[in-house]
Parts: sequence; C-alpha cells; structure tokens
Amino acid sequence: KALKCSEIKILEKYGGRRMAKESTYKENSVLLLEKGKKGILHMVFGRFIIVLISLLAQFVFMIYVFGSFSNYIHLIFSGTVVFNIIIIIYLLNTEDNPSVKNTWLILGMVLPILGIFLYVFSRFDIGHRAAKKKIMNMQKHTKSFMSDDKSLLEKVKEKDKELYNISSYIRSTGSFPIYREDKVTYFPIGEDKFEAIIKNIEQAKKFIFLEYFIIDEGYMWGRILRILAEKVQEGVEVRVMYDGTCEFSRLPHSYPKKLRALGIKCKVFLPIMPIASTLYNYRDHRKILVVDGKVAFTGGVNLADEYINEKKIFGHWKDNGIMVEGKAVASFTSMFLEMWNMDERHEENYKPWLLPSYEKRFDEAAPIEEDKGYLIPYGDDPLDGEHVGKMVYIDILNHAKDYVYIMTPYLILDGEMESALTFAAKRGVKVKLILPHIPDKKYAFALALNYYKILLKAGVEIYEYTPGFVHAKTFISDDKKAVVGTFNLDYRSLYHHFECATYMYQVSAIDAIKKDIETTLEKCQKMNFTNYKKGRLGLILMGKVLKFLEPLM
Repeated sequence: KALKCSEIKILEKYGGRRMAKESTYKENSVLLLEKGKKGILHMVFGRFIIVLISLLAQFVFMIYVFGSFSNYIHLIFSGTVVFNIIIIIYLLNTEDNPSVKNTWLILGMVLPILGIFLYVFSRFDIGHRAAKKKIMNMQKHTKSFMSDDKSLLEKVKEKDKELYNISSYIRSTGSFPIYREDKVTYFPIGEDKFEAIIKNIEQAKKFIFLEYFIIDEGYMWGRILRILAEKVQEGVEVRVMYDGTCEFSRLPHSYPKKLRALGIKCKVFLPIMPIASTLYNYRDHRKILVVDGKVAFTGGVNLADEYINEKKIFGHWKDNGIMVEGKAVASFTSMFLEMWNMDERHEENYKPWLLPSYEKRFDEAAPIEEDKGYLIPYGDDPLDGEHVGKMVYIDILNHAKDYVYIMTPYLILDGEMESALTFAAKRGVKVKLILPHIPDKKYAFALALNYYKILLKAGVEIYEYTPGFVHAKTFISDDKKAVVGTFNLDYRSLYHHFECATYMYQVSAIDAIKKDIETTLEKCQKMNFTNYKKGRLGLILMGKVLKFLEPLM
C-alpha cells in the first residue's frame, strides 16, 4: 500500500529521503535514517560518546579524590584492610548468590581499594530504590485489573497438583493468571514469525503495542513501520517501546521524535544518561507485540534484519517464537502497560485495552480454534529479588521424567542451575542442550565452554548448531511442558533483565516445538570431551580467566 502524500512529506522531513530508493530494493519498506546516521558514525559523533565521556569523567574524579590522600597512604592501607574484613564478613552473611559473593571477594583481594569502592557503589544501588518502589506500585495497580479464574484453579488443583503448584508460584510473583483453551501457534524460524506479525498488524482495528529489546532500521522494521504509519492514519493507537541500549549503536537519541512525527507514541526504556547509576544494569530484554488484545507475540526475535536472516552476520540465525490468541493475551497487554507507565505520574486505566480479550468485543473476529492445554504468560523483573525465569526452568528440570530439550544462545550458569542440569541427567533424564557453533559474543562463548566438561561428565548431551547462531530460548519436557520466551541461560537474563515467557502445559503446539528441535538436532554437531576443545585453546583460556566475573556479565 502506498503512503499518503502528507505521510511521505513527514518521512522526508525527518530523514526518509531514501524511501523511494529503498522501495525499489525492498517493496513496502520505510527508513527514517540516512546511512551516515547509523552504526559506528552514530556512536562516535552522537550522544553515546558524550554520555560515555561523562561517566568516565565521574569515575576518574572519584579515583582522583582517593589519590589526593596519598600522603596518608599508610592510614588508608590500614583502614582498607579493616574495611575489607568487615566487607568479607558482611558478604558471607548476605543472601546473595554464592557465585556473586565469590566475584566480589576476589575483586576485593585483587583490587582492595577499587574493589571495595565498586562493591559499595553497587550495594547502594543508586536509582534502584526509587525504580523498585515505582514497579511495586505498578504491579499493585495491574492486579486491580487482572483476576484469576477461581473455578479453573480449583479444577487444576484437583486434576494436576504439579501444574497447580507451578501456577501458584508464578501467580505469587505478579499478575499472571493461568488460562485454558487459548490457541498457540509456534514459529520455528524468525521469518515465519515476521510474516505472521505483518498479517496481524495489517488487520489491527484498535491498538498495536510493541516492546522490544532491539529495533534497528532495515527491511524488517521498515516494512512494519510503513504499516504502523498507515494504521495511525486509520485511528489505531500505536505505541512503541525499546531498550535504551539501542541508542549506543542502533538508533539515535532523536529517533522517538521521528516516530512521533508519524503519530506513533514512542518511549525508550532507561536511556543511558551521563549520571553514574547501577540502575543501567537492568535492561528491558522483553519482546512483546499485542494487536487489539486478541493476538500477542513473544519469543527471541527482535525487530532487526539479522533475526529473519535478511542480513547474515553469524551464519544462519536460528530463532523462534509463538503467537497467542485468546484471553491469555491480556497478560501480555498488562506486562506492556506496566513497563510503559513506569515513568508516568498518573496511573493509566488498563480496562479499555484489556476488554477485547476478556469480552471478545470484536464481533467481526473469526472464532478462535480452542486448545485444551493450559497457558501461563509471565514476566520477571530484576528488582523484586524473585528470579522467576530461573525457578521455572529448574522446576521443569526437577520434575522431568523422560527428557528435557533446551535451546539457548548463552550458557553462563550459577551453582543452582548447574546442579539442576547435572542432577536431571544423573537421574536418567535425557538432557539435550543446543548452543551456537558460531557465537555472537566471543567472551560469552568462552564462558560457556567452562561448563562443557562438567555437563558432559554428568551425561548432559551438548550440540552446536553448525550452520550458525542459535538465539532461541526454549525448554521442552516429556511431550507436555514447554517454555518459549526471552530468558537466556545466563546471569544477565536470569538476574538483571526484565524478561517474559509463556509456560505451556499439554498445549498442542508442544508437538511442533519438539519436531523443530529434532529437526535442528540433525543440523548440529554433537560435542564430546575431545572435539569441543579442537581449535579453541584461546577461547578456553579466556573462559577460565573471565570465570570469576561471570555474575557481572
């Protein structure tokens, strides 16, 4: 569909002069940025370098203050030793993860003064408390709109105590009801999910909500953006939210202004400001798209060309996702609204956005093909101390009887997750891990290699996806349980990020997930004690050196 003349003028005014040229390259794709505004040039000449210099200046100033007391070095050293002892005693008595404690203890020994300074800075969590209070208030607000189906819960409690127990745990961490008879469609590759997204946003009548970790200009986002611009002209409410780290290398600080010029509401989650704060450690890693409260998408796919193999950077990009239709969409809508309203002074009324899924207001909608399984869409935030994604994964491993198949791009485990994987394998459960053969981050791959030996020794089967990079985040067990979402098997995802996923129980889509994993395994190389080391001596050494820093990565 062609944009109206008024829309084309807006696009041209805000940097879209390449639109006509791009449409000959890829039909129906819109770009708002010139090439010179992207990539490394944007990083060097844009806001990123200003923020980076400002943050470095603050740390240099702090170090200078310490250095200015060099005449009192003997007193400082004595005080540091005493303070180190106090910090060590304090650390040993905290409820922190043992791996986190080890990291800070080693930093304190290797860098006595700087290590203590960094720990105190981290412990004070500048900006953390205000954000935590805001999130807690938002969660209370959300609960006023989200309610459980009490009769469904009672039936689950009577028929399947295991499902009831995990649903009770997830429900206790936020407003995440259990649903039944909703439809789930599984997409084994990003390209399939992308086409389903296009089809559904073209049919939007009321609203389109998008929350993504990464948005980058190109064919994928350009095609979506053209439709969003048209939908705004039709009166559809469009909201876009992406993580602030995109401003480092993907999009300029002014990009929300360009979207607002098209009538699209846009927010950046925690943009990096020139003020030192531990709050920047918490990123929005979710991928959520909701259309009219009837359809929701989640999974590993971001809105950038590599996720649909339009751009090749690490071989073939293996990703996946799901589409949910029915009442369960309300959970995704509420998760989006919580994040959207974090910086708002007044609480938003969710009811207009939640009604479509509960009351099926759109009579013109085709009836949903019901699925007799159960769904629990859920989210996780790093500020409440409850690691929902990790505990759901461990629950699957601990209750597995026959098998657990896992796809994950990263493998940086804490002691509990490592124990759950090895214990399941030692119990006779067939545990298969699918990891990338071509990594996107060398240091992350180096750290993953640290776990190959201990996992292989326990009987865990490890496979590397030979054609390229695996970005899917999937657990499946015993033909009846599965999780598809945004949680990786690493510290950042399980401890420091805002994440989301869908827990599926006896849902028909589980068959498609299993078939996809079995097909993927045929394209993988099975690792053993010998071949995983071949040609990787440097990476293995890097992983051993970096191991004590794992909780910080």
